Order: sequence, then C-alpha cells, then structure tokens
Amino acid sequence: MLYGRTAEQGRLARLLAAARAGRSGALLLRGEAGIGKTALLDWLAGTAAAPVHGDATGDGREVRVLRVTGVEPEADLAFGGLVQLLWPVQDRLNALPEPQAAALRAVLGTGREQRGPDRFLTGLAVLTVLAELAEDGPVLCLVDDAQWLDRATAEALLFAARRLAAEGVAMVLAGRDDDGFTAPGIPELPLPRLDFEDSSRLLADRGRAPALHSQIITESAGNPLALIEFDAARSDQPHQHSPLPVADRVSSAFRARIGGLPERTRLMMLIAAAEGRGDLPLLLRASELLGVDLGDLAEAERTGLMYVMGGAVTFRHPLIASATYQGAVLARRIAVHRALAEAATDPDCRARHLLAVATGPDQEAALELAAAAGRARGRTAYAAASGLFGQAARLTTDPRQRTSWLAEAAALALAAGHAAQADRLAQEAGELADGLVDGLADDPAAGARVASVRAAVAFELGDRNEAAHGLLARLGNAAPNTAPNTAPPEASGLLRTAAAYGWLAGDADAVRTAAARLATAASAADPLVEGLERLCEDDAEHGLPLLTRFLEGRPDTTGPRDADEEQAVRMLALTCGLLLGDDEAAHARASAEVRRCRSQALIGQLPYALDVLAQTHLLAGHHRDAEAAVTEAEEIARDTGMHRRLVRLGAVRARMAAIEGDARRVRELADATPPALRTGVDCALVLLDLGLGDFGSALSRLDPPPPGPDRYTWLSLSTAADRIEAAVRLGQPERAEEALRHCESWARATTAPWAQAVALRCRALIDDRPGPYAQALHLHEKGGRPFERARTELLYGEWLRRARRPNEARDVLRSALAAFERLRAEPWMRRAAAELRAAGERRVAARVPAENPIDRLTPQELQVVRLARGGSSSREIAAQLFLSRRTVEHHLYKAYPKLGVGSRRELARLDLG
Repeated sequence: MLYGRTAEQGRLARLLAAARAGRSGALLLRGEAGIGKTALLDWLAGTAAAPVHGDATGDGREVRVLRVTGVEPEADLAFGGLVQLLWPVQDRLNALPEPQAAALRAVLGTGREQRGPDRFLTGLAVLTVLAELAEDGPVLCLVDDAQWLDRATAEALLFAARRLAAEGVAMVLAGRDDDGFTAPGIPELPLPRLDFEDSSRLLADRGRAPALHSQIITESAGNPLALIEFDAARSDQPHQHSPLPVADRVSSAFRARIGGLPERTRLMMLIAAAEGRGDLPLLLRASELLGVDLGDLAEAERTGLMYVMGGAVTFRHPLIASATYQGAVLARRIAVHRALAEAATDPDCRARHLLAVATGPDQEAALELAAAAGRARGRTAYAAASGLFGQAARLTTDPRQRTSWLAEAAALALAAGHAAQADRLAQEAGELADGLVDGLADDPAAGARVASVRAAVAFELGDRNEAAHGLLARLGNAAPNTAPNTAPPEASGLLRTAAAYGWLAGDADAVRTAAARLATAASAADPLVEGLERLCEDDAEHGLPLLTRFLEGRPDTTGPRDADEEQAVRMLALTCGLLLGDDEAAHARASAEVRRCRSQALIGQLPYALDVLAQTHLLAGHHRDAEAAVTEAEEIARDTGMHRRLVRLGAVRARMAAIEGDARRVRELADATPPALRTGVDCALVLLDLGLGDFGSALSRLDPPPPGPDRYTWLSLSTAADRIEAAVRLGQPERAEEALRHCESWARATTAPWAQAVALRCRALIDDRPGPYAQALHLHEKGGRPFERARTELLYGEWLRRARRPNEARDVLRSALAAFERLRAEPWMRRAAAELRAAGERRVAARVPAENPIDRLTPQELQVVRLARGGSSSREIAAQLFLSRRTVEHHLYKAYPKLGVGSRRELARLDLG
C-alpha cells in the first residue's frame, strides 16, 4: 500500500497505458533518499504484471519488464548497468542490424567483435532491441538509482529514451535530486514528502498508536523510509529531533541496528556492501577466505536488512549498504576488498577491488587498472576509461607512465564530452612532461599525445589561438634543431593539426609558421597546409588548386591512420569541397559521408556531415531538404551533448530565414549565437539587410571582413557580393573595391560557373555596363545556385529598364520573379514585382506558389517518405535514421493522408523533388 502517491501513480499508470496502446514515453522520478522512488517502481512493475480487463486501448498482451538498479561501487564499471538490463534478452541481438548487434555483443562479452569508434552506437542498439522486444508486446524498462549508473550505461539509456516514439515502450528512471544525475529532454516528476495525514495513515497501518504519530512525523519530516525506520526503532531507543538531514538520521539509525548484530554477521554484510552487485558465487568465495559463510547472514535476513534469493544478495535499501560500509573501520574494509580481489574471476571487478586496497603507489594495481581502462575504451565507454586511466596514473611508480596515462585520460574525457575534466587532466599531464629531465624526447609518440590532447582541449574550450600556438611552442621546444626532412611522423601530424587550428582561429601567423616548419620537416609537400597558407595570403589563385590536389590525392585514405586523424581528414575534405565552389561535387561528397555514417552507425560523426549536406541543399535552392538535414543534425547533436555543433547549425537556418525575409527568426538566431561563432549568422544578417533595403547596415556589418577560414567560406564569399551591391546602391562604390578584388580573385581560381557569374555581376554593378551581366547570365545557364542567378537577373532587369529597354527587362525580370517565388524569397519577390511593373508589365502579383503536398510533412516525415519511395524497407529506414521500425511506420502512417496516398506503392507516382 502506497500513501500520498495518488497523483504519481496516475501519471505512471497513464505512461503504462500508452505503452499498451503502442505509444512510447519516458519519465524521470526525482527525489531524496527514502522518498519512495523504489516503491513506486515496484508498484508499477506489479501493475504491469496484473491482467488488464476491458482495456480498449491494448490487445491484452503481457508486458515485459526489464529492470536495472544502479550500484554505487559499480559507477566506474563500464556498461555494468547495461549488462544487468539486457542479459535476460541477449537472444534477441541477432535481430539487430549487424553494427548494432556487434556493439551489444561487445558490451555483454558474448562475441569477439571489436567496437567501432562511435560511443553512441550502443544507445542506438538499445533503442532497437527495445523496439524489437515491443514487437511481442509492451515493454516496461525500470531504472532505479540512476545516479549510480556507470556513465556509459546512462548515456546509452538516455539516448534511447529521447528517441522513443511509437514502439510501445515505457521507460521510467528514478534518481536522487542531490547526486548530479541529469536527463535533458526527459520529463521529470518530483516526489514530495508526505503530509501529516498520509504520514499518520502509514503509521496507523503499522499499528502505531495515534498518540505517538506527531513525534515520529516531526522527526521524519514526511520521508517515508524515515517514518518506517524511526517507528521500528522506537521500542529500542527514543528519538529526539535532530538538526541533521533526514537521510543522515536514517543512516545513523541503520548503523545503530547493524551495530547490534553479531560480528560475523556484520563482516558478511560488509563483504556484500563492498562487492555491491549481489554476486552470490563471488561473495561465497570471498567469505571463505575471511572465515565466514552464508549462514552468518541469517540474522540480517531475520531483521529485514537483507534478502538472499534467486542467487543474489540484496540490501533492503541502498542506505543500509552505505551504513554497513561506512560503519566499518578502514583496516576491515581493506581486508574485505583484498579478499574480493583474490576471489574475483572478472578482471575489471578485480581491478576495482585492488584500487580500494591501495593506500599508496602500487604498480600491480596500476597495471590492472590501465588494462581495465583499455577494455572500457575498446567498448567506447570513454568516461569510465578516463577515470580508470586517471586512477592508474595516481598509483603508478613510473613518472613517464603517469604522464602517458594522464594524457590518455584527458583525451577520453574530451571524447566523453567532459571538457573541464579533460582540461584539468591535460594540464597535469603537460606539467609532468615538462618536469621530466629530458621531457619525452626519447618517446616522440607519447610527447605528441600529450601535446595533441592539450591542444584539443584548448580548442574545445574555445581558446583556438592557444590550441595552435601551444602546439607550435611545444614542437619548437621539443626539437629546436631538427634537420630538414628528419622530423618524426608525429611532428608532421602535429604541425598539420596546428595549421588547422590556426586556420579555424583566423590566425594567419599560426598557419604560416606551421606551414614553414612542415615544409622543412616533412619529406614531401603537404597540399592541404600549403593551400591554407596561400589562402591566408589572399592568394586564391594558388591556394584553391592546392586544396583540389588534397581532395584528389586522398583515395579515401592511403596508408594507416588512427580514427581521430581519419575523421579529421574527412571533415577537412567536406569543408574544402564547399570552399572550392563545386556544389555538385560537394553535395556528392557530403551525401556519401552521410551514407557512410548511417551504414556504420557513426552517430557522433553524423551531425557534421549533415551540416555540410544541409549547406549544399540550401545552395541548390532545396530549402525543405536543408531543413530536414539540419533538424536531424540538431536532434542528434542535442541527444549526444554536442553543444558547439548545435550552435553552429544555426547558420544554415539563419541563411534560409534571410532569403525568405523572416527578420525575427534571423535576429533570434543571432542573439542565441556566441560572438566567436557568429560569422555565419552575421552573413545572414547582411543578406537580410540587403533584401529589406537597409543598405547602410548591410555595408557596415562584417567590416572589415573576417580573417582566416571565415573569409573563405561560401557564406563570406556570397557576403562579399552582398556588400558590393550595398555599396553601389549607397552611391559609394569605392567602399566595394576590396570586396570586388577578393570576389574576382576567388572566381578566377575556381572552375565553378556560378562563381564566375557572380564576379561578373559585381563588376557590372561597379562599372554600370550591360556586357558583364549578359556574360554572367550565360554562365548561370550552366547551373548552380538558383538564388544567385535570380539576383543577377533582377539587377540586369533593373539596368535594362533604366536603359529604356523594357521588353528585354521584362523577360529577365519574369524569370527572376519566378525563381524568387519558388524559393519563397519574399523581399526579393517584392523587388522583382516592382521592377516588372515599372517595366510596363500590367498584371504583376508577387505570390508564393500553391502549397506543395510535401510542405505539409515534418522534416522527419519527409526523410522517411523519400527513403520509402526509393524502395527502402522500414527496418532499413530505421537503421539509417537511427529510429525504431515502429517509429518509421508511425511517420509513414501520418504522412500518407497528407500526401493523398494510402500505400508505399502509391508514393512512386509523387514528385517529392
């Protein structure tokens, strides 16, 4: 019987009913220790097991209940919670797509598969296996003491929870409100303390006389566990009101009860508390070493402190385990952990207990912890691996090993998204390396690792200049007299990284320095770094061909690369593809990268590829496709904690809003973007100002132009043309000279017809001559960037009208207006319509085209429908979009009536262009 939880029970019952009806949901119960979270989960499990009569929403199928409880001693044991949750259903792994099945087999230790580099693949696999289980009936997933889950398990479960939709899965997590567990995107239900009436009902049900209720309720402050424990203890000792927190007073009461038990019982309880998992065989082996046995737990069972059933030993409440452990003296705890380490058959479990035994440097324990860290890293449990490497570093007696392990701990902390922790570890590793007599000169690989990690952390925390200059300084100190072409390969790699950081920081000096050193150190020229250096000198004529060589010279990796370097090369390739202006090639490259990420379930790498794909869609005038790609990238970035990527995605949305004249949306995005990342949004503001006729603001923004990479993004190059037009319209063409030189230089260096056309348009504006306009339109005929073509037509039409050539003006202005209408570019539609009227067109009405059926679809529905139209099955679509099969079919079910069709077969006749 639960007291005072009617509203909470109703909320949970509705969640379960929705799962029975095929809808999914998740909920986090939040409250202090003893508030009744576990009792509510038990009630919900019992409700799920009860038969449902007369339920019109469900089909009567049995609810499958999966349950996991976080255990404090296992918080650093990679995927310990997930093993507990999924072990009973491991037979379902064969139904998963192979990358996901391999990920879970690696987690469960049931296969030889090596994990891929993406730590979010496990979360996708959890989502899929829950959806597969829901094919047989509703699934209820209960997660108790979530604050003690290992981080790898927590990340996987939360990733799955946020993507549940229409599978018939209910997930309920319970966590304390003071232990740092957060679940962004999951609804929370806080559990309050019981009021006086409900507290009295609880005590009355326990047989306590009403006269004593008030004192017990005052002492417990409405905490249900405290009510029960203080009531149980009242016959033994009177309680007085104490200023201590309720949980502390309950723990004190538990320690008092434990202290009254026989010594052998207390020792057996301590073994169970130190072991933490309730693994009965391990407990028995360790207890034999300490001279006690299972029979010594009888008194703890009799008093209700512990249970032994089903091959497991369980404390009635986690506070009892904590009180048992904290109440024992240090020497006794160390002896217990030593016995557990000796009895353990699992190497990760043994390493954990050896750590608890160590009271100072211990090389044996350090090596075992490092081995455990390596295993955790292999399963992509980066947070756990970081902690284990850090602990190994504290115990090792070898200062070089300590430095190396701290650097690895920092790198893994960064991979896990913990930048502040990574910064602390990287700084410590760097200080240790600097303090060694010869640094790490005789171990260049280790030195490179330390330097690389420190730079990566600085870059992630926003100090881009320090990332580049720090690497260059450390490389200079490490090998000041390196002869030409004799630098180790690690140095060449770090110099390339320094050049990239310098480029992204807009620091031309760093790029030049890295390029000069690399030219001396490397045995062959590096077209990427050399190309970036030339662009820093505003030498597009030589810089862009070098970047083309870089793209053509990498047949998707020649020679071995580690995963980090390979991903960096792929990202640079996508960026360079946009930079070169060949939109079709950039689109093909981005599409291929998205397909690769989807097929290999590389979720963490997908947002960047989707970002570039969205940009190519936008440039081609396919705004709905751009929106769909950005929406998916945002969802994944949000689910995986990639906050910086989330912010950068605003540039594409801002550009679309600027084209469409949505000033409020552009300014909202600008306000939400940090100054260091605002160049893309500022470029959208320039375009917005130009479209709305605010030429002064358009010209003054981004003046002077941004340095480094921002000067050579497609956005900034388009903005150079915007600023030229604004200067001419203000009657100040001299202010456009630098922008025109930059634009023409870049157009000469690229083979993209649209770029040459835009440069000719800008020249025509400055010179006020028709010839360049005509040449530009001829180049536009070759395709690419319809918005830029329409703008050229608009400006040429204006010139023709002023030159009293109205018939020719109307032809190009009609084409411009039609293009602006297709793009829903309202400010530009109004300008084109006004020019047409001035040119003598009698009936002109700027209008947005009639609604296309695909405009009724959500971005995700559009993605699903397109893949279904292409012949992909629901299971294949689910794997590509990181959804469950049920969710895919739910999206199709909602999309069909919007499109006026009733089946996949009918999708083939639709134009979903």
